[in-house]
Amino acid sequence: MRVLFLVSAHNSLSQRAWIALTELGHEVAVAVVDSAPAMEAAVGEHRPQLIVCPMLKRLIPESIWAGHRCLIVHPGPRGDRGPSSLDWAIELGMREWGVTVLEANGELDAGDVWATRTFRTREVGKSSLYRHEVRRAAIEALVEAVGRIAGGAPAAPALDAPAVTGRARPPMTQDVRAIDWRADGTDSVIRKIRAAEGHPGVLDAIEGTEFHLFGVHREQALRGRAGEIIAQRSGAICRATVDGAVWITHLTRRDTPQETFFKLPATRALALARPEFDAPEVPVPIDAELPAGHTFREIAYQEHAGVGYLHFDFYNGAMSTDQCRRLHEAYLFARSRRQTKVIALMGGSDFFSNGIHLNVIEAADDPAAESWSNLRAIDDLVREIIETDSHLVLSALAGDAAAGGVPFALAADRVVAREDVVLNPYYRHMGGLYGSEYWTYLLPRRVGAELTARLTGPPFTSLGTREAVEIGLLDAAFGATLDSFRSQVRGMAERLARTPDLGQRLEDERRRRARDEEIKPLNAYRKEELARSYRCFFGEDRSYHQARHRFVYKLGAPCALTQPAPAEALARAARRAA
Repeated sequence: MRVLFLVSAHNSLSQRAWIALTELGHEVAVAVVDSAPAMEAAVGEHRPQLIVCPMLKRLIPESIWAGHRCLIVHPGPRGDRGPSSLDWAIELGMREWGVTVLEANGELDAGDVWATRTFRTREVGKSSLYRHEVRRAAIEALVEAVGRIAGGAPAAPALDAPAVTGRARPPMTQDVRAIDWRADGTDSVIRKIRAAEGHPGVLDAIEGTEFHLFGVHREQALRGRAGEIIAQRSGAICRATVDGAVWITHLTRRDTPQETFFKLPATRALALARPEFDAPEVPVPIDAELPAGHTFREIAYQEHAGVGYLHFDFYNGAMSTDQCRRLHEAYLFARSRRQTKVIALMGGSDFFSNGIHLNVIEAADDPAAESWSNLRAIDDLVREIIETDSHLVLSALAGDAAAGGVPFALAADRVVAREDVVLNPYYRHMGGLYGSEYWTYLLPRRVGAELTARLTGPPFTSLGTREAVEIGLLDAAFGATLDSFRSQVRGMAERLARTPDLGQRLEDERRRRARDEEIKPLNAYRKEELARSYRCFFGEDRSYHQARHRFVYKLGAPCALTQPAPAEALARAARRAA
């Protein structure tokens, strides 16, 4: 079936949907649109048999839905309507929520229903709920809906009373989201910021300057006068509440008629707005044994049964120069531990890594120099992992990985992922950025030169874990949820740690690395990659800087991205069907 995705952005949900439908043999094109004329142009160009809108902020015009079947993926249970569905679910403390795939008509979110799923919510921000529970439920419902349409089954009325659990809700405004630091307790502050996570954030004033707040974590020990900033750590600020305190990791200064701002680590955003900003640095050791939810820390290390688990939960998966250096130090600590035999690189819940930090680079006094520092810092970390011969290293991707985050993961001896993870192992869409992280060594080592060229070049398509395992990029993919994935990773890592032939496995890895070094030294890969990247950063061609600027400020021009299923994916789908 010829399917066209109309999306406001080709985000993690639409990428995962693209993977799911192409694996079933459908030909899927993606059009990033921001207006009715852009939608009409995309439909006219692709002439689809079915239109799917995994994430579309604009209403589909009648000129399209009257002549084409259009499926809307709505992040709410059957009968739920409105643009702030997940926001309200978190604000109201809903224990169960859902996703509905319905057909577009003249009324917002009120068309016939083709499929629906429900799920238990977690006490997390909106973005995390979207990337896990919503995404999985949406893909299951969308696959069912497309299958029913292909099979000629009918839809059901959206507001069929016995099945309806949701209702129409208004857009959530900043008046509802507003925090009263003199009255709101910690639970209320956390709930409000979580409900606005990702977008739009909670609008608030810090010492007279207005910011949108993002990335909230509970603090159990520090106390102060409600509303005051009482500490900082790893780019985050700690702000006192009437009954405790919270950490806020990121801020976006409110736009003015003269200037537009973007999201940055909280201390950096404050320093740019108020150069006199200062607060005491309150560090916490990475290996401190703290209960879950006790405080905020980006990097944590734990040991159990011969395994060292290194967690690094960086906001949106971006890794700044400072974060790369701190993670490098943490990895050296993990590697120094002779009580362990396996190091498990756990990443974060939502992302493993997305490579260098484009927002921090954009905000730097010299973005080219900061790009250069950032790339070399992540290279230093990746090389340390590649050259580790004292431990078996396991990368465990609970969340997505992109750009330099993919070769970073591949530096380990074993690489596994949660089954719904999405991989985007390319850089050149960012104005031709060549990238580094030893990708010219690590990708061909696993999949060969020909597949490396396809994975890293146009048309820059996303990769699902099923195909990644088939081609050898991943060793395995399993686990429907975060909990099940992490439980299975622990079992795998601890079995590796106690396997009788671990010493022989490590010796085999040493020999393989030595052979590879004789063929071409790691330093040669690094020099070649950095030379190409240096020209992107400091050369006359400004394409990388222009692309980064547009990405950070969300200025991407409307475009149609045709992503037909690769021939080999269609062939595999046909074999599975047979």
